[in-house]
Amino acid sequence: MGQSDNKLKKIRQVVLLLFLIYLFFLSIVMMGAGFKSFKGLSENLIASVSNPLMGLFIGILTTSIVQSSSTTTSIVVGLVASNILGAQSISIAIPIIMGANIGTTITNTIVSLGHLSHSDEFKRAYSCAIVHDIFNIIAVAILLPLEILFGLIQKISIGLGSFFLHSGIRGAEFKSPVAAITKPVVGFLYDPKYPDADPGFFQKIFSPSISQIVILALALILLFVAMKYMVKIIRKLVIGKVEQFFSDYIFRNGILAFMLGLILTAIVQSSSITTSIVVPLAGAGILTIYQVFPYTVGANIGTTVTTLLAALATCSVPALVVALSHLTFNVIASVIILPVKQIRVIPIKAAQTISNLTMKSKLYPLLIMLCVFFIIPLCLLLLAR
Repeated sequence: MGQSDNKLKKIRQVVLLLFLIYLFFLSIVMMGAGFKSFKGLSENLIASVSNPLMGLFIGILTTSIVQSSSTTTSIVVGLVASNILGAQSISIAIPIIMGANIGTTITNTIVSLGHLSHSDEFKRAYSCAIVHDIFNIIAVAILLPLEILFGLIQKISIGLGSFFLHSGIRGAEFKSPVAAITKPVVGFLYDPKYPDADPGFFQKIFSPSISQIVILALALILLFVAMKYMVKIIRKLVIGKVEQFFSDYIFRNGILAFMLGLILTAIVQSSSITTSIVVPLAGAGILTIYQVFPYTVGANIGTTVTTLLAALATCSVPALVVALSHLTFNVIASVIILPVKQIRVIPIKAAQTISNLTMKSKLYPLLIMLCVFFIIPLCLLLLAR
């Protein structure tokens, strides 16, 4: 009888964990829907780019606002195809893509803040969240000067684009399973396409600005509730076998973790979701930063698949080159940083150092997030103008 009760308890915990994971996914998609109302602002910002440095800072800002590198990349592809960015559209678009890579990491940083009330948990979760940011910042610091001076990524992307178009490869549409299970609920509550689509529940009872605030507030509440109880249940289930299973099989080595991040993100079509889901696992002590890091680098490459498929479907050479530049940038960054241990540990050690600093005050992680994703890019953007 005791064993039977224990099994039922485990089953209930697993079912509850799956429900909390769904709420976690739902909260991130809801945040994305709320921020998509800023898409018009993002399009205007991107269209105003006149040089590569402006492109980088606007890429960070717009992606931090809409919380989706795919959205930013899609806007850029459309603007390049329409020749709105002018004769140098591709060379301006590539730094925007680089900035989008940095901006998209804000979501997992926000997720890590759900652990703020538990110091040890937060230290683990925060370091695993910002290692993604630091990797992308280092990649930009290496590759942006090479791009400005030699057009490295543009030349490789044009060559690859020519190969794809002449080989007759065409794009295909692929639906994200996460979108399939969350978008009906999000659409019922709030539709970012309104007034071009039917209003959601909140849009029927509130003004556009209030309904946007309500959906974002609800998303944050769901995110922090899901995070809090996910960690508690994971800890109960982890006693023994589950932790060993993650270490021995799922994240057994760097190559396996890298491939998992790449494939999972290609399927889910959102690096924000796949990188954020490992943050509570790190907070619970199941995964270490050394296991999470290659996984997030793989996610960087996996997130380029959606835009690449869409660009192939358009048969537009400029659109394809922009999509391929996103892929090329992430692949080159991975090849430069991952294989050499002395270089590979730099983002890890930097993340751990910054994480230790945040232990001195709970205001530090908030200030760092605001500075990296909003204040510094905005100030540099004003200087670049």
